[in-house]
Amino acid sequence: MRNQTVYSWGAAIVCFLVLMIVTPAIPQSQQYHDFADKREFLGIPNTLNVVSNFPFLIIGIVGLLLCYHGNYFRLSLQGEVWGWTIFFIGVAAVAFGSSYYHLKPNDARLVWDRLPMTIAFTSIMAVFIIERIDAKTGTVSILPLVVAGVISILYWRFFDDLRPYALVQFVPCIAIPVMAILMPPMYTHSTYWLWAAVIAVFYLLAKVEEAEDKVIYRWTHQIVSGHTLKHLCAAMVPVFLTIMLARRTIEPERQSLFQIWRISWMKVKESRLKVESSNCEYTAVVTLE
Repeated sequence: MRNQTVYSWGAAIVCFLVLMIVTPAIPQSQQYHDFADKREFLGIPNTLNVVSNFPFLIIGIVGLLLCYHGNYFRLSLQGEVWGWTIFFIGVAAVAFGSSYYHLKPNDARLVWDRLPMTIAFTSIMAVFIIERIDAKTGTVSILPLVVAGVISILYWRFFDDLRPYALVQFVPCIAIPVMAILMPPMYTHSTYWLWAAVIAVFYLLAKVEEAEDKVIYRWTHQIVSGHTLKHLCAAMVPVFLTIMLARRTIEPERQSLFQIWRISWMKVKESRLKVESSNCEYTAVVTLE
């Protein structure tokens, strides 16, 4: 297992280096800071983009408290406790970092917007490794993954290149749904990983809304912008994960979603065959001599 871990990290590093060599740098566009909704209420600049971060604070605090309140989430491994603790701290910190950025958008403040999100992304990836691959490997991976996320932010800030940050953001969006389908879970209610989408449906929808910030602002007759909706959609990810933690129990029979779906499909096929065979009728044919 230790050799497999070393090989996995080695392969990941090689792939990263190759990608950095064959792809061009992605600089931070300064138009990114030009958001559609610049309205000010109660003396708060860019009010809706600021206050729409409040759900992150609520769900982060709730999740953090439930991690330690009588083991409400029924976490069975110490690595899980550490991973989920870092995740909910990151989620709560998004509220402060993103609000700070939106009060006066610029590159220097954007660091504090992206840093807590990156910490949440990387810690949840480590938790998923604990649950689906190996507990020890996942626990050991928590610190390296979080550090890699922080380095991706620093690399962008000092070299004006978003490629490492983009990988940290989008690799979990692809890896977690695929692993959730193919790998057997430790707990029940694993479909919540798909509903949460740690990194796919809601967050990708949020990125679309972010890209169409001004378009959505016009469509809604200047009621709400795409970036504000991005905050609200992205906040749904930790909401779904918190619901999953509250409902799940230890899985007695570890089967991947793919195996479950395959078995269900086979049962459906068998039932259809039985129905078709039972509907067959025989009639007597009269022959003339």
